[in-house]
Amino acid sequence: MISTLLSRTAGPDGDPAPRLVYGADYNPEQWPRTVWEEDVRLMREAGVNLVSVGIFSWALLQPAEDTYDFAWLDEVMDLLHAHGIGVDLATATASPPPWLTTAHPEILPVTATGETLWPGARQHWRPTSPVFRRYALRLVRELASRYAGHPALVAWHVNNELGCHNVYDYSDDAARAFRDWLRARYTTLDALNSAWGTAFWSQRYTDWEQILPPRLAASHPNPTQQLDFKRFSSDALKDHLRAEREILRELTPDVPVTTNFMVTGGTKGMNYPDWAGEVDFVSNDHYVHPGPQDRDELSFSANLTSGISGGRPWFLMEHSTSAVNWQPVNVPKAPGDLARDALLHVAHGADAVCYFQWRQSAAGAEKYHSAMVPHAGADSELFRAVTALGATLKDLAPVAGTEREPARVGILYDWESWWASEQDSHPTSLLDYRQEALDWYSALLALGIRADLVTTRADLHRHQVLIAPVLHMVTADLAKTLTRYAEQGGHLITTYFSGVVDEHDHVWLGGYPGALRDLLGIRIEEFGPLLPGVGVELDDGLTGSLWTDRITVTAEGTEVLSRYRTGLQTGRPAPPSPAARRVPVRPRTSPPGSASRDSRPCCPGCWSRPVWTANCPRRPAGWSSPWCGGAPADGSCSW
Repeated sequence: MISTLLSRTAGPDGDPAPRLVYGADYNPEQWPRTVWEEDVRLMREAGVNLVSVGIFSWALLQPAEDTYDFAWLDEVMDLLHAHGIGVDLATATASPPPWLTTAHPEILPVTATGETLWPGARQHWRPTSPVFRRYALRLVRELASRYAGHPALVAWHVNNELGCHNVYDYSDDAARAFRDWLRARYTTLDALNSAWGTAFWSQRYTDWEQILPPRLAASHPNPTQQLDFKRFSSDALKDHLRAEREILRELTPDVPVTTNFMVTGGTKGMNYPDWAGEVDFVSNDHYVHPGPQDRDELSFSANLTSGISGGRPWFLMEHSTSAVNWQPVNVPKAPGDLARDALLHVAHGADAVCYFQWRQSAAGAEKYHSAMVPHAGADSELFRAVTALGATLKDLAPVAGTEREPARVGILYDWESWWASEQDSHPTSLLDYRQEALDWYSALLALGIRADLVTTRADLHRHQVLIAPVLHMVTADLAKTLTRYAEQGGHLITTYFSGVVDEHDHVWLGGYPGALRDLLGIRIEEFGPLLPGVGVELDDGLTGSLWTDRITVTAEGTEVLSRYRTGLQTGRPAPPSPAARRVPVRPRTSPPGSASRDSRPCCPGCWSRPVWTANCPRRPAGWSSPWCGGAPADGSCSW
């Protein structure tokens, strides 16, 4: 779909054939009209064929409650179309104008400590405010009615980065909506009290009106209340997305609708796998955070976006040409990084490469954020790199529209385990769910092994090996799915703090890893998190710095790959962990007697052995260590 968006409008070269999209957020309202002609000329020079318009323009489009001004946007749409540039038109609801917040301060979000988030920045609105919803949808209807037949319109851009600054609102509006959400989820107070474990700390509810969001409390709020509030907050934003989308589909049924996700860094408040089905194609914003794994993280996020999209092409809506403006130190990209970063996203399925923004702002909070046209103008190394990338993307048109081939290895990424595993009152506050998954991903990259990031909604059986780091929350149904996966020959790898709780954040009793205890053939009586600066050694030369487990093997046939050499668990089995050039992958994956791939020859056996031998014909050149431990005597290989 993305590769054919431009078939709705002739491109700069007049060719409507499928191609990769190239462009940026375009904010002409920041500039005098004399600049607009130069903009479209430079866009054509750079190979830009699509721009997102109107994202933060509500105050200009509707300067007063009953006044609209579309003249400037009409001119911009016509200008872009005349130069063969398509428009991803924003609904402009991301930042309410001053007249609206002055007339209706009740739309402003409230923090957990009771502070109001006032106007002056952006996204200062409550996702559950009926007043905000009414005004926002009115604007959406006006825009859709006006531009329904415009030839430049190729897609709709709902709001912008939903939840970036307002995912958690603790206002009275949120409290009422939270209670409604809980009624729909649990039906009765008895069911809610059971799910929340309210017998603890005298929290039993006898009336729905007693229930509040997890505002600032004297101690740790109820953990299931916190978890449900995370679920509710994601759903509230998703409901707003749906509300805008329904108007757009009513008035422009042939124009696809998207919104930009933020699969990047530690952004976790929005359950994007749950949102993916609400848009016609998945879009994402990604920004590099400098550090030792920064490009691994870029690959990880692009890979995860592809997983959220179900392996189908997706739209890179925003990233940066060079420095950003919101990190403690905003370093520029080195020569070559602009193209390398963009093409890495393409390699992971992006059919569109777009930036924030087209022309670097002269004023405002993001004036030091890089853009396709920098403050230095078109006569700059940066713009020359932008133009070179445009030519490269044009040459890569044949890849547009293709889907990714499943990798033999999958890494399971579960949003609710992410939420639950990092809550308070846990064995350690140092656990970082995303970092754990990234470390496994980096280890596989170091080994030259391609892996797909997948969610629990995916077909897990497409992967011969499934790594599930810190799969903390495992429902009974998910436990059955993973058991079937192993019984049918898949290799399941999991880690510490996995299988511990159910969907209500209640511990699976009988010993850890709870829901996965029988599948893995082990039992853990007590966790052993480590203090900062404390480490343990394993007998295979690896070290641990975060966590230990008191593991007892309970099933015959469970093979122990490594044991603790130091610490409280000395002599006991150690769980698998990502290591720089060796990934232990067989802490027993299935019950005794079940089917597995262990008996198959050669490379499928690689995944079940911690050692390598020299006789595999697929051993990568230049590796001093042998490649696999399962090659048959005749040297044949079925991999």
